[in-house]
Amino acid sequence: MRLGVYVGSFNPVHKGHIQVANYLLDNNYIDKIEIIPTGNYWDKKNLIDVNFRIEMLKFYESEKIYINETLNNCEYTYQVLNELKKDNNELYLIIGSDNLPNFHLWKNIDEILKNKVIVVSRKNIDMNSEAIKLNSDNFILVDCKSMDISSTKVRNLIKEGNILDLDKYLDKEVINYILKNKLYRR
Repeated sequence: MRLGVYVGSFNPVHKGHIQVANYLLDNNYIDKIEIIPTGNYWDKKNLIDVNFRIEMLKFYESEKIYINETLNNCEYTYQVLNELKKDNNELYLIIGSDNLPNFHLWKNIDEILKNKVIVVSRKNIDMNSEAIKLNSDNFILVDCKSMDISSTKVRNLIKEGNILDLDKYLDKEVINYILKNKLYRR
């Protein structure tokens, strides 16, 4: 089975994240996708507890989309892939093209590149990275015309009280969850 591995903070999950997942599934790049929100070890500002992020992602779980609640404390991507490789799936790491400039600096990059890497284009990002040129057999470049949105923008809207603008970027269940739990207010 071709398993897509989508690791990120998902802080919060937005329509763009889910659009990417559905595009890859609908266009037969992968058979299933495992979404893994990172634990709280990242040095990111405003990163809410991983359990809140898991709960928001659970709204999207389906036959083909699985939300992983066990690998959230793997500090590095290669560790996640090594754990998932134990199930003998063909792994496809999913990254945004905004990761390309520093991709060569990722911990144990050679282990990561034993798998396929799906690179989803993002606006204003050069898809002609040196890493791709050097490892072109490992990379699958995908232009899925995803929404121009970031979790940072969503958090700022919430912090500023622009709740009515959220439905452009978040599904209703996620909006209600955020409001109910008073997330991202500071």
